Amino acid sequence: MKHHKLLLLSLITCLLSFLTFFAVHATPVQAAEKTYTIGTDVTYPPFEFANKSNQYIGIDMDLMNAVAKIEGFKVNIKPLGFNAAVQSLESGQIDGVIAGMTITPERQAKFDFSTPYYKTGVIMAVAKNSDITSLSQLRGKRVALKTGTAGATYANSLKDKYGFTTVTFDDSNNMYQDVTTGNSVACFEDQPVMQYGIQQGLGLKIATKPANNGYYGFAVKKNANQALLKKFNAGFKKLKANGTYDKIVKKYVGANSSGETTTTTPKTNPAVAGKTFNIGTDVTFPPFEFANKQNQYVGIDMDLMRTIAKEQGFKVNIKPIGFSAAVQALDSGQIDGVIAGMSITPERRQKFDFSTAYYQSGVVMAVAKKSNIQQLTQLNGKKVAVKTGSVGADYANSIKNRYGFKVVTFDDSDNMYQDVVTGNSTACFEDQPVMQYGIRQGTKLKIVTKPVNKAGYGFAVKKGVNQDLLAAFNRGYQDLKANGTYDKIKAKYLGTSTKASTVAKSNQPAATTDTESRSFTGLIQQNKGALWDGFKETILLTIVSIIFATLFGIIVGLLGVVPNKVGQGISSTLIYIFRGLPLLVLALFIYTGIPSLTGQKIPAFIAGVLTLTFNEGAYTAAFVKGGIEAVDPGQMEAARSLGLPFGKAMGKVILPQGIRIMIPSFINQFIITLKDTSILSVIGLLELTQTGKIIIARNLEGFKIWAIISIIYLIIITLLTWLSNWVQRRIKL
Repeated sequence: MKHHKLLLLSLITCLLSFLTFFAVHATPVQAAEKTYTIGTDVTYPPFEFANKSNQYIGIDMDLMNAVAKIEGFKVNIKPLGFNAAVQSLESGQIDGVIAGMTITPERQAKFDFSTPYYKTGVIMAVAKNSDITSLSQLRGKRVALKTGTAGATYANSLKDKYGFTTVTFDDSNNMYQDVTTGNSVACFEDQPVMQYGIQQGLGLKIATKPANNGYYGFAVKKNANQALLKKFNAGFKKLKANGTYDKIVKKYVGANSSGETTTTTPKTNPAVAGKTFNIGTDVTFPPFEFANKQNQYVGIDMDLMRTIAKEQGFKVNIKPIGFSAAVQALDSGQIDGVIAGMSITPERRQKFDFSTAYYQSGVVMAVAKKSNIQQLTQLNGKKVAVKTGSVGADYANSIKNRYGFKVVTFDDSDNMYQDVVTGNSTACFEDQPVMQYGIRQGTKLKIVTKPVNKAGYGFAVKKGVNQDLLAAFNRGYQDLKANGTYDKIKAKYLGTSTKASTVAKSNQPAATTDTESRSFTGLIQQNKGALWDGFKETILLTIVSIIFATLFGIIVGLLGVVPNKVGQGISSTLIYIFRGLPLLVLALFIYTGIPSLTGQKIPAFIAGVLTLTFNEGAYTAAFVKGGIEAVDPGQMEAARSLGLPFGKAMGKVILPQGIRIMIPSFINQFIITLKDTSILSVIGLLELTQTGKIIIARNLEGFKIWAIISIIYLIIITLLTWLSNWVQRRIKL
């Protein structure tokens, strides 16, 4: 028995030894890689910025990803902006921050830093043409800073000594632009970042040697994520040893780890390079935007926007949707920006962020050539024409009670002018260069007041959105101003004078003088391409919409006759809603209202098709329902008495008779849909009506162009009417 106990004890001992050996020496099961959330800046090249594919790259990004790969963990990069990233790290929302973050005693009190990975220093930069070369010249002046940076800390430590004031921005681009536009005389920035910006074409120069030298470090919250910090340090050490780190730095700045720049970089702006932006504009605002004979949009705004896009490395898709529609589309997020001779006002600043003003203008009053009106006091009891959403309209509405006149509003300049020419209105208010251009084009008006309410035109983006695009526009505009391109663009359309009050008697690209071009035949010949494109768009809209409207109408109409109260209720409700809504309101609701609510863009063509589908479909549903109900009820009763179910009775007996009643209505609805496409010009679709507006904006031949378009509509509708009559005769036979 004793031997058995000893044997059992030996076996247990051996088993425990085996398990211990296995636990120590056996290969463990591979654990899943841990993922850390890392905050970074959004615009801090060459350390972090978005490339053409909207992926975040740069020294910091490549370094973080390389460390993660070599140390066996994953990272989820969060481009929050520097200030937001620091706050998120402090609150524990993220695990770490890598954002060109200088290691300072103040920050070390809240964060634990890695081994320093980049040496830097703070420099002062000024505009290229500035005479400032030292800190002592800043007295009494304003200096731009970026929130939370070492540059801001350094500048604030000096401002009392050197007597300057500071203004703070959340990103580098806006800080730079504040200096290039002259609002501030200088800015303070980390040396490698400023060098990179200058190589990108930024209109600044470095005026001082690096000071307040420091180092960038990767940060985690104090006493938190120490394992992550150790992994970063270990990975960085390996990357330094195998040469990967130096390759990363050289890739972006052609520099060694001390930050000494040795190579140059392309002039395109990495924040927007390769991207395409939808830019809304007006359709009738020469010389800033109008269509030439080839139906291409030209003008000061168009040339400026395209040139800046080319210089900064992005693309633009111009959307000529009219001023009011463009503003609404921008507000709803349907487009990315608006350039349309848009005056910068306090009211608009509440919803939009504006670029540097690129043109100064003022509002003038114009009257008919033979008018005796010379001043505002003569407007008492009379009617004045204005254009929707314009500064001229704002000015007129602000003084109408004082001077006792009434205001009538139009969507485009030509109709506003014609209302004065024909005597329906006594005067109109318009931006000075636009009115001067119109008069030179032959509009029978004259300017009788000096410019008032002077304001600058600006490029606009939605508040807080597309800041990279706005910064790129500002940078591009400053470059064009500096190299003389902007003055050439203005001279092309306004003559050699660069003053806003002067419109030269030459270089007017749209001013035609030959009588043949003003005849009906000449106008058709000149604009046949544009008219043909508008005709095709109208027909395409009509065909696509009528197909979907017919399907929608048949389904809703049949719902109205099924023996089911729910189906009948749905049918009646849809017919009531979509027949009751004005087509114009429905179009704007779908194109601008829904995107404002959902944040999802709806292309103008799809919005137009949906508008016509719902509106025309509601009318189609009504006559489908009426056509079926017009069939003798005894027909259904007879079919059911023969044992046919409701579906077969409807398909075999009722519908064939109802269709004979409906067919003329279907053709008439096709005609109505064709005419209703003209309303969709309000959302910028280039159908016949919108095409007419564009042509008139160029030559101001309103009567003749509308006569031509009217004839085109009448020909199409006459052909469809003949078709309708022929079908009705065939049915009767």
